[in-house]
Amino acid sequence: MNNDTHHLFVYGSLRSGFHHAAYEYLSKYFNLIGQAVVKGKLYDAGDYPVAKPTEEEKFIIGELYAINNSAEFSYAIGQLDDYEGLFPEEGETPLYKRETVTVIVNNQHHAAWIYWFNGAVEELAEIASGDVLQYMQQKNK
Repeated sequence: MNNDTHHLFVYGSLRSGFHHAAYEYLSKYFNLIGQAVVKGKLYDAGDYPVAKPTEEEKFIIGELYAINNSAEFSYAIGQLDDYEGLFPEEGETPLYKRETVTVIVNNQHHAAWIYWFNGAVEELAEIASGDVLQYMQQKNK
């Protein structure tokens, strides 16, 4: 997988069901392909969910997006990198790191970018369902 990847997998505030302001930005540059899964684990970090890769048979539920115009990808992903805290102040550790992963959508495999949490998760509660939307709905009842 390389920098020619113009797909993005999202599992948290960038998902369409959250109606977050950042989603409005995402939907300007990216087109929703569909619900998808990635091998990984989700955790509750309080104000937001975080994800970590895993070798276990656990999956994160999210959405796969494709860039509308590949010439705009560098700009669009740069804005999302900023939103996700990839450019911290000097001396601070980035909150997330962006890597390519294999995403499964409609039984097909795609290469896509994901934002993995760059911190420790040992103290955090795992979101066993792998679905942030479902988890938040239950948590807020």
